[in-house]
Amino acid sequence: MASNTSQVSPLPAVTRHITGHNENGRAVIHSSTPAEWVSLGESQMAFNVVYTNQFAPDLSNDTDIKTHETLTQSDKLGLVNPGGTVCRIVDFAPNNPAVVHRTQSLDYGVVLEGQVEMILEDSEPVIMNRGDVAVQRATMHGWRNTSETEWARILFVLQDCKKLTVAGKEMKEDLGIAAGVLKPSGNSQE
Repeated sequence: MASNTSQVSPLPAVTRHITGHNENGRAVIHSSTPAEWVSLGESQMAFNVVYTNQFAPDLSNDTDIKTHETLTQSDKLGLVNPGGTVCRIVDFAPNNPAVVHRTQSLDYGVVLEGQVEMILEDSEPVIMNRGDVAVQRATMHGWRNTSETEWARILFVLQDCKKLTVAGKEMKEDLGIAAGVLKPSGNSQE
C-alpha cells in the first residue's frame, strides 16, 4: 500500500474534527485535520483511518488520542483493531475489482457517495445506495462500485468480536486476494 497525504479520488475532501475539554471542563475542538489516504490496488481503492481505540476508551488526559496516534504510527494496524474499534472511510474507483474477504469483527458500513454492490458467498449481490447500511457479521464479502465513471465512498466502523464458530468451524480472518497486501489484524490467532 502506498501512503498518500492527498486524496486519491475526486470525491469531497474529508476533515476529522476531534472534540475535547478545556481547563474549565467546557467542550472545545481538540484538533481538525485533513484525511490521510492510503492507496490500494493501483488507486482502485483508497483508505482513510479516521480513528481507532480500545474497548472501553479512556478519554481522561487525551489517552484515547494518544492510543490512536501510537497505533496508526506503528504501522501494525490491520483491517480490525484487536480489542477495539476502527472508523475508516474507503473510496472505490469506478467498476473496481471486488476484494472478497472476511474480518473477525462486527462492522457497520454506510454508503456516503455513489452506489455499491455488496457481494456475499451464497446470496445474490445487494445494491446499496447513499444512506444504506450493511451490518457485516464476520462474513466473506466484497464491495464493488457499480458506476463506470463515478467514485463511491463507504464509511465503516469495525469492532473486534469474540471468535465466531459456525457448524463447528471457526470463521477466522481471510484477506483473500489482498493477503500479503493488507496487514493481518491479528485478532484470529490461535
